Amino acid sequence: MSDPAILCVAITGSVPQKSDNPAVPITVAEQVASTREAFDAGATIAHCHVRGDDGTPSSDPGRFAELKAGIEAACPGMIVQLSTGGRSGAGRMRGGMIPLGPDMCSLSVGSNNFPTRVYENPPDLVDWLAGEMAAHGVVPEIECFDLSHLYQAHAMWRDGRLPTGTGGNDAGRPPYVQFVMGVRNALPVDRHAFEAMLATKRHLFGDDAPWCAAGIGAGQAVLNDWAAEAGGHLRTGLEDNVRMDRATLAPSNAALVERAAEAAVRHGRRPATPAEARTILGLRAA
Repeated sequence: MSDPAILCVAITGSVPQKSDNPAVPITVAEQVASTREAFDAGATIAHCHVRGDDGTPSSDPGRFAELKAGIEAACPGMIVQLSTGGRSGAGRMRGGMIPLGPDMCSLSVGSNNFPTRVYENPPDLVDWLAGEMAAHGVVPEIECFDLSHLYQAHAMWRDGRLPTGTGGNDAGRPPYVQFVMGVRNALPVDRHAFEAMLATKRHLFGDDAPWCAAGIGAGQAVLNDWAAEAGGHLRTGLEDNVRMDRATLAPSNAALVERAAEAAVRHGRRPATPAEARTILGLRAA
């Protein structure tokens, strides 16, 4: 098992509530505790959103700062990735946490349909978010909800708009891209679509460029398996899926991480250590 797989845990998101699953962590204290359990289970990236006191999505930099500090204290070496997603705020509010200098932030480089709305990522906002990440030494994870998003990421990489590493040896390093599949009205969980995304990633960024896949709902386990088999990295967590199966709620983020780790092992791989994950992604040492 010489090929490590990075396990990313998306702990909370903007949508799931305790009414969907009581295990969804809402407060910062709950999020830190849940992340520590997931870290112990093998997760090395924490993908983070924050909520207001009433559980609604927020882009409050103060809450992000509290969560970032809590995870760094509880989970030594874990990669903290803060979300700039559009459900938590509008316009440049979405990047208010970037000056905190997390290891990574998510970055969507194009627009697409969501279940009941358009997920708007206009080019001027995308360029501003990328510029803020470059200015503060933050590496983006490119969330690709569509094939065109890979091409946009490639264009931004080629002309220098995307920072791609902080490890000191990053000349020419391609961006870290994630295929997001299973959002209703967007890219489906379909093997042909997955193969098209993977082939295009290889065409644009090369065979060795690291990548990840995320599946929504029941597609989470499917994408964990496909990514592990194809040499990618795995995202899991209660943001994307609150169930182990149709009849069983997931008891924790850690349980979903354990299932992702099992998928990696099934394909002859193992969960990456924090140090290995940082090296793979070109991040500074913890």
